[in-house]
Amino acid sequence: MNLKRMAMYSVTTALVIATQHATANELIQNKGSDTLVNVAQAWAETYPTINPAVTVAVSGGGSGTGIAAMINGTVDIANSSRKMKEKEIKKARESGQDPVEFVVGYDALAVFIHEDNPATSFTFNQLGRIFGRGGDATKWSDLGHKVPGCGSDEIVVVSRQNNSGTYAYFKSSVLKSAAKAGVISKGSFRQGTLDMHGSKDVVDLVEKTPCAIGYSGLAYATEHLKLACISVEEGGSCVSPSVATASDRSYPIARPLFMYTNGQPKGATKQYMDWILSDDGQCILKKKGYAPVHDVSC
Repeated sequence: MNLKRMAMYSVTTALVIATQHATANELIQNKGSDTLVNVAQAWAETYPTINPAVTVAVSGGGSGTGIAAMINGTVDIANSSRKMKEKEIKKARESGQDPVEFVVGYDALAVFIHEDNPATSFTFNQLGRIFGRGGDATKWSDLGHKVPGCGSDEIVVVSRQNNSGTYAYFKSSVLKSAAKAGVISKGSFRQGTLDMHGSKDVVDLVEKTPCAIGYSGLAYATEHLKLACISVEEGGSCVSPSVATASDRSYPIARPLFMYTNGQPKGATKQYMDWILSDDGQCILKKKGYAPVHDVSC
C-alpha cells in the first residue's frame, strides 16, 4: 500500500471510529427551570469527565416549559423550581408519562433592590402591597423611603413571566399570605409589572434602575444589588437570604428545587441522577449558590 493510500485509509478509519464513538454516546435531554439552568449546565459540563459515553443537553425556558416537555414525553429530565401540579401529573399520566420527583437542592428566593435604596427589609404584607393586585404601595414614599436617583418616586415592579416556577412560588408563598391577611384582595400579581423572561434579566434591570424592586433565585445575586432581609410578619424574625438560611429553611422564601424523570430513572439517566445527588454533584450545586440536600464537605 503506497503512502497516499495509507494516509487515506488512516483518515477513513479515524472518521469511522469517531462516528462510532459519537453514535455510542447516550444523550440525556434536560429542560426547564431558569433558576436551575446555571447549575444544570455546570453538571452537564462536568459529567463527561465522569462518564464520557453520556452527553447531557440542557435548555431553560422556565419550569412550565420543562414540565410541558415532560408531559409530551420529549425530555428525559424536567427541571422545576416548583412542584408539579396535580392536574399536570394527571395530564402526564394520560399521555403515558409517569413523573417521578427528586429534590436536588434548595434555593433562597431573594428580593432585590437597587444598591442605593435605603430600604433593608420587607415583611410579606409589604411585599404584597408592592407586588399584589390591589396593593396600595405604588411609591417608595408609601413605605417611608426616599430613594436616591428615583425622582418619580414610583416603584418599578419587576417580576417573572407566568410560566416561571419562581413566579408561581412567590405568588403562592408571599402574595397568598398577604391576601389571607387582608392586605390585598387576591393572591395575584398587580397589573403593570415588568415581566422578565429570566432571572438574569430581573437582576440586570434592578441593577440599572434605582426605582426598581424584583425577585429571583439567590444564585443570580451580584455585588451591585442589595438583598433585602425578609420577615413573615411585622415584628417577626427578619432573615437574610443565604445558602445557610436556605439549608435550614429559616429564610421565609426558601424553596426546594426539583428534577422530574419519566418513571424511576434507569440506565444512563439513573447514573446521572445518582451523581447529581452525590457529594460531587451537590458540591457543584453549592458552589453555584444553592443549598445542598444533605451535608457535604467540598
